[in-house]
Amino acid sequence: MSDRRTDILEAATRVITRRGVRGLRVGELAAEAGVSTSLIYYHFTDRAGILRRTLEFIIARADRYTAERDPAAAPLGPRGDLRQALLLELQDTPEVRENSTAWGELRASAIFEPDLREDLAKATLAWVQETAELIGRASPGGTAPEHAAAAERLTSLLEGLSTRWLSGSIPLEHARRLLGDAIDAELGAARDSAVRVGVAC
Repeated sequence: MSDRRTDILEAATRVITRRGVRGLRVGELAAEAGVSTSLIYYHFTDRAGILRRTLEFIIARADRYTAERDPAAAPLGPRGDLRQALLLELQDTPEVRENSTAWGELRASAIFEPDLREDLAKATLAWVQETAELIGRASPGGTAPEHAAAAERLTSLLEGLSTRWLSGSIPLEHARRLLGDAIDAELGAARDSAVRVGVAC
C-alpha cells in the first residue's frame, strides 16, 4: 500500500474515532490527511470505498499488534497463544484505543449502512474462525462446532468489555481479568466435554 493511501486510512481511522462513521466527511478527511479531496476519490472512489478500506486497515493493524511477540521470548504454547491473541486487544496504547474505538463505531453504523454490514459480517466471521482455530489447538479434544461457539462467546465478550473499558465503565485490568477468566472457563468446558465424550465411548 502506498504511503499516501496509508496516511489517508490512518486519518480516516482518527476521524471515525473522534466523530463516528456518520461524522466522516471527505473534506474533513482530506484536511486530516493533508491531501486533496480529489486524491481521496482517486484512491477510494466514494465514501463506501473509504469505509471498506478503513475497516480492512484496522483489521490488518489489529492482526499485527495481536501477533507481536518478543523473538527472544519462550514459546507460549497453544493456550498462551489464545490468551495473547485476545488479551492484546485490551491494551492501553493509542493504537489499540483508536483501533477498538473505530471498530466499535463501524459496528454501530452497520445497523444503518447495509454495505458496511456485509463487510463487518465477513470480518467478524474471519475473526471467529481464527479464534476457533486457536481454541482447537488449545483444547484438541473438543469438536469444531464447540470451538466455533466458544469463539463466538469470547469475541462477543471482548467487544463488550472493550466498549465498557473505552467508555470508562470499567478499569482496563478488570476487563482483562474478566476476559482471562472467560478464556479459562471456555477451555475448561471444552476439556470437560471431551472427557464426557471419552467416557461415553
